[in-house]
Amino acid sequence: MIEVNNLHKGFGGVQVLKGISTSFEPGKTSLIIGQSGSGKTVFLKSLIGLQTPEQGTIAFDGRINTEFTTEQKRQWRQEIGMVFQGSALFDSQTVEENVMFPLKMFTNESQKEMLERVNFVLNRVNLENSNSKLPAELSGGMQKRVAIARAIVMNPKYLFCDEPNSGLDPQTAIVIDNLIQEITEEYKITTVINTHDMNSVMEIGEKIIFLKNGIKAWEGSKKDIFKTDNEAVVDFVYSSNLFKKIRSVNFNEN
Repeated sequence: MIEVNNLHKGFGGVQVLKGISTSFEPGKTSLIIGQSGSGKTVFLKSLIGLQTPEQGTIAFDGRINTEFTTEQKRQWRQEIGMVFQGSALFDSQTVEENVMFPLKMFTNESQKEMLERVNFVLNRVNLENSNSKLPAELSGGMQKRVAIARAIVMNPKYLFCDEPNSGLDPQTAIVIDNLIQEITEEYKITTVINTHDMNSVMEIGEKIIFLKNGIKAWEGSKKDIFKTDNEAVVDFVYSSNLFKKIRSVNFNEN
C-alpha cells in the first residue's frame, strides 16, 4: 500500500503538484492520466524518490520515505521495480545481462542463483531462450518485456511504469498491458502506471487518477469513468469519437 497525503512540489516558485492525496493498493493496477503539464511526471518521480516534496508525505506500507535512514532507503529501493518509457536497456549487454543487473547490484547471490532467477522471470514474460540476444535484435514489444523482467527480477513490492506502451503498435500494447496486470495480480504488487494511452485505461484501469494543473481532479475505476460528469475528465477521455460511442453505449445499458 502506498499512501500519498497532501503532496506539494514546485520549481522556481511555480507549484506543479498542489496538495495531492490518494492511495495505491497491492494487487491492483493504478493509472495516472492527464494532459501534458498536468503534473503526471513530477508525481511519478516523487513516488520513486527522484523528487523530494516540499510538503506532504508518501508512505510505503506505513513507512514515510523522506524519513528513511540511508540503510532503510537502500532497502526500500530494492523493493521497487521500474519500467522506463524507452525500456532503458543497456545496448551492449545481452538480455540475460540486462535482467541480471539489479541482482548483481543489490544481492550477494551466486551466479547460479542469479541465472535461475533471470530464467524464471524471462519465462514469465514469454522470453525464454532469449538470454544471448542483444536489445537491437529484439522488437519494441520484446524490449519492453525484457524491461518488465528486469523490473520484477528482485521480486518487488512496488512497480512503477512510465508510459510502458510508448512507441508500440496497439496489439502489442494490449499484450504489455495484460502482462503488467497479470504480474501485478499474481505477485500482489502495488503497481502505478503513468500513461496517456486511453486503451490502457479501458483495459487495466482498476484505479484511475486524473490530474489537471497539479490537482487531483478525479479518481475512480474504468467503469466509473464512463459515468462521470466531471467536465475536465469528459473532455480528456472522450476527445475521440470512439470513446464518445463507448460512453453512449454504456449509458444506454444502465
